[in-house]
Amino acid sequence: MIDLSALWGFTLIVALLTVTPGLDTALILRTAALGHRRSAWGVVLGIQAGTLTWGLLTSVGVTALLTASQVAYTIVRWAGAAYLVWMGVRMIWTARGGSASGPDGTGSGDVGHGDARGPRSGFQRGLLTNLLNPKVGAFYVAVLPQFIPAGTSHLAMGALLTGVHVLLGILWSSLLIGFARVLGNRLRRQSTRRLLDRIAGTAIAAFGFRVALGD
Repeated sequence: MIDLSALWGFTLIVALLTVTPGLDTALILRTAALGHRRSAWGVVLGIQAGTLTWGLLTSVGVTALLTASQVAYTIVRWAGAAYLVWMGVRMIWTARGGSASGPDGTGSGDVGHGDARGPRSGFQRGLLTNLLNPKVGAFYVAVLPQFIPAGTSHLAMGALLTGVHVLLGILWSSLLIGFARVLGNRLRRQSTRRLLDRIAGTAIAAFGFRVALGD
């Protein structure tokens, strides 16, 4: 039987978490702003696939083991930090004109001409960004069990709660992509692109350093 109070309580928490600007927001907006709408949706689906994976693993207790193992947690933390810093630095470097291609493998000439590599590369980028972020796993380990009532199936209730998080994430992401689409050509001007790359790259690299430092 579904505990509605637990469901609504978890929904409120993840809704606030979803709309709070962060790494996911920067990555989705940056990709959509380049005019790569399909790739942006790939990023969204990749992020949500990662969220679903963390939620299901938490429900069966796997991520609790990861959190309990200092060595395993450290490996994931440093791998995630390295990936985020690499991605952020490449964005900043691209904005300075130091490279012909951005972190998604598309060059400035691709802007406004469709999705050079399509949703698959976006999905991979979103999935890696989420799975290599130990803070997501730590959030689920700390929060999800609090909303699974005694006597219910941990996997079933955990899947339901995670599904709510994924649904809210997709809805919010659709608004972000729509916002980028409305602004259209303004966001695809070369000067604006470079500014967006600097902002997004700095935010992502800074988040990577925070992960590395364990903050």
